[in-house]
Formats: sequence, C-alpha cells, structure tokens
Amino acid sequence: MSHFASPEWRSRVRFGGRTSVVPVSGACDEFALLRDNAAEAGVAWKEAPHVRRVAVDLPDGRRLSALRWGSGAPEVVLLHGGSQNAHTWDTVALVLDRPLLAVDLPGHGLSDWRADHDYLIADGAEDVAVAMSQLAPAARLVVGMSLGGLIALALAAAHPDLVPRLLLVDVTPGVNPEKVKAINDFVRGPESFAGFDEILERTVRHNPGRTEASLRRGVMHNAVAGPDGRWHWRWDPAGTSAGTLAAGAAGDHGQGGFDALWDAIEALGVPLVLARGSRSAVVDDDDVAELRRRKPDAGVVVVDGAGHSVQGDRPGDLAAVIAAVLGDEK
Repeated sequence: MSHFASPEWRSRVRFGGRTSVVPVSGACDEFALLRDNAAEAGVAWKEAPHVRRVAVDLPDGRRLSALRWGSGAPEVVLLHGGSQNAHTWDTVALVLDRPLLAVDLPGHGLSDWRADHDYLIADGAEDVAVAMSQLAPAARLVVGMSLGGLIALALAAAHPDLVPRLLLVDVTPGVNPEKVKAINDFVRGPESFAGFDEILERTVRHNPGRTEASLRRGVMHNAVAGPDGRWHWRWDPAGTSAGTLAAGAAGDHGQGGFDALWDAIEALGVPLVLARGSRSAVVDDDDVAELRRRKPDAGVVVVDGAGHSVQGDRPGDLAAVIAAVLGDEK
C-alpha cells in the first residue's frame, strides 16, 4: 500500500523576508511522478512503492524532513548535494528496492531554513545525526553526494556509531571554488523566474546530458510558484547552503577549508568507497591520490557517462555500486 502526500501538501517559501505557505506545483501528489522515474530507468512497475514523508524536530525548533522508503528499518541513508533535495534519489531508491531514508538537508526541500541562514558542514552533520538517531539508527550505509558527502564525513567523525560504511558520491575534501565554478554559477543565478518553462529551460541548458523528462521531474520537486506567480527554487537563497562547497574550500564562514575532513578520512575505521563521475571536474586524479594516501583501503569506482550528479545521470549504475558496498544482502 502506498503512502502518498495529501492533496493539501504545501511548502513554506520565503518572499521578501516573510514566510508564505503556497501550493506546490498545484498542490499535487509529490509521489505521482515515480512511475515515470521507473519507466525511464527500465524498472518494472508492479505496484506503487511504500514511501512516505516524515520529519524530526531539531533542538532549536526547526524540523528536518525526509522520505522514508520501505516498511522495514532503513538500511541506507541518502544525503543529497547542495541546491538539491531528497527526491534526487527517487530513481536510485526504485532500483535498489530496499528500506532507506533520503534526507532533505537543512535549508533544502521541505526542511526548515535556519534563522541565521548559516549552514556549516558540522551543523548539518548534527542535524542529520538527530534524524538518523530517530529514524535510521541501525542503517548499514550512509551515502553522501557533494555537499551531502562532506556532511557525511563530518557525521562519521562526530558520530561514528551512525556510520558503519560510507559512500562518497563525486566529492572529496579536495573540492575548491574552481572545480565547482559551473555548479555555483548555476546555483547563484536568478532567484526567481517568470514561469515554469523559464526555470526548466535554464536547467536543461545546465544539464545537456540529461533527458528533459528527468529534469522536468527534478524542477517540479525543487521549485515552487509564489503568490506573485513567479517560480522560486526551494533552497534558502539567503543561506550559505547555495555556495557551501566554494565557501568552505575558500575558508569562508569560519570553516577554514576542508582540511579537517581529510583528517576525518584518515581516522575512519569503517569501509569507504568513492563513486566518481567520469564527466565531472569536481573530483580529479590528485584528489583520488590523496584519498588513497589517507585511507589506502578506500575503494574508488568511476561511473562511466556520469557528471557530478551521478544519481541523476546514471541512477542504475549508482544503485549497483550501493548494492555492492552493502554486499547485496537484502
């Protein structure tokens, strides 16, 4: 039996310094597009998956939202990249077909924005730790893509009991502003658009290797029409979340770069695998060499044909990597 969002599903979006509650894509069912995900990935559609929206309360009063897949205890926790949301993993989740938790990081998706708009890696890790402790305390693997990968590293350092295995998707602490320039140029573009077609067109130009149908689904999950009819991205536009990778690598916002996360990799006592997109510039050969120097037993997989968003470009291949890291035990 599927658990769908009600027709009254809404999103809180800030306009001009205030918070408005507005319909999301006409207040549609947020899981209505999953059959399209399955068809594009070649996944047989037997029945609608068991997936539902859940949330946890954080100590400062914010709420962290997530998607819980399956009826059993989550085996995998998925952390998306900056300016994305939990739905970026939909196709991966359909292919995997096992219990998992896909988190909306702070300031993204349906998770609350911070009042100070300051999204540090360590703070994100603490928020995820609260969610995992309540919703996925026995997870066997944490998968972190881009920003989510850096948060996963900080999580492993601060809460090693929550991270028995770690899969980084196209990110290492060697990320710098030059490597993510194209991504940040896209994220730091216009904050609003005249209509859905305009925001979709810009997304298609930025992702020439992805099908328009896939990108249309992504925009529907990651953007919302405001009271003025203009479309806005879901992530906090005033927050450091939009440029966390570049800001952190440059030592801004008190993060001092990501050197401490290299140390976290060196201290890891659990299996670590890096899945690298073959078409991505975010991870280079020097990063891989440093990863292996810091943790000689780390595995490295190159996903052919994938850019930075491996889960969107090659979801089936990434699902196979996840299954292999788990030992394909169901």
